[in-house]
Amino acid sequence: MNVLVFLIPVSVTLGLLGLGAFVWSLRAGQYDDPAGDQARALSDRYDDAPPPPRD
Repeated sequence: MNVLVFLIPVSVTLGLLGLGAFVWSLRAGQYDDPAGDQARALSDRYDDAPPPPRD
């Protein structure tokens, strides 16, 4: 039981560090890719339509 006195603060600290890193990456624009989004929207490479039937 004495180990919990050490493990709980360590786990909460690591969780807050991870959350802080995630928020920092969001604010720094790490997930923004407007040029890539534009290229994927106009590309026919990943078309969801079925291929035309072959004769």
